[in-house]
Amino acid sequence: MSILRYDPFRDLRSLQEEVNRLFSTNLTRGFGEEGIGRGAWNPSVDIYENKDQIVLEAELPGMNRDDFELTVENNVITLRGERQFEKKDESDNYHRVERSYGSFTRSFTLPQTVSTEGATAEYRNGVLRVTLPKRQETKARRIEIGGEGATGGSKTIEAKAEKPASGEKSKEIAGGR
Repeated sequence: MSILRYDPFRDLRSLQEEVNRLFSTNLTRGFGEEGIGRGAWNPSVDIYENKDQIVLEAELPGMNRDDFELTVENNVITLRGERQFEKKDESDNYHRVERSYGSFTRSFTLPQTVSTEGATAEYRNGVLRVTLPKRQETKARRIEIGGEGATGGSKTIEAKAEKPASGEKSKEIAGGR
């Protein structure tokens, strides 16, 4: 009987090798056309804001306007649709299909500062652009201050909307000293 040296990390290395092997193989290979490969696609989305609006841009390449829909409900904007795999000809024999296909759903919670009234959406060159205006009360504005003791007339201060902290609405007043 030979003596085997005990390695406390042997089982851990074995587990790591199994996990690496699992993720290094193509998971869709064993599931055919239906299985895990369907619905694995989500369009890329950029969301940014400026002083007047919040803009959402989603990449939907190769899709027609009728392939997706956009809804807003309870301050959540939802983009859902499906990109279909269209085989051009039955005699075509694909060697590799790397583009993803299937149905998708993307949902984003809108801040309270956004008004869904006046929202616009435009689809051009495979990019959906949704523009959501901010509510009037959250936009920055200038306030004139007049009265006694003012040197040189009235004084102007700027009021800037601040993002509400923990559900409270507050305003920051800057300048005018």
